[in-house]
Amino acid sequence: MASDETQAPVEIWTDGGCKPNPGPGGWAAILRYGGTERELSGGDAATTNNRMELMAAISALEALKRPCRVVLHTDSEYVRNGISRWINGWVRNNWRNSAKEPVANMALWQRLLAAAKPHEVEWRWVRGHAGDPMNERADRLATEARLRLG
Repeated sequence: MASDETQAPVEIWTDGGCKPNPGPGGWAAILRYGGTERELSGGDAATTNNRMELMAAISALEALKRPCRVVLHTDSEYVRNGISRWINGWVRNNWRNSAKEPVANMALWQRLLAAAKPHEVEWRWVRGHAGDPMNERADRLATEARLRLG
């Protein structure tokens, strides 16, 4: 049996958005491991782009049933910078930002941190709406989820 170090990573593409922002929003994630793909999506009638981007990443990581190597593709610099650059300072400062104010979307950041903890996650930023087929597919799924809200 192969160890986790030699197994291929789970590839995840996420997207989220609102129209207008704030307003009704949708999120989506596509998980791929080997030849298997799984699509996840959802939405909220009153939310923000940032919250939907966070929910996409959270939902994808929470769907994993065991610790994995993960490559998570996001077009959200907010998510990528938050999890890879800012979060350690927020935790150290008791969830306060550099202006000493409570971190926006703190509960979602805490949930993302917990969802990522069992995994080895590489956070990859991709330019949105730039022709990446999986990012475009995640965007379509997120839009469909938003539109299903009515």
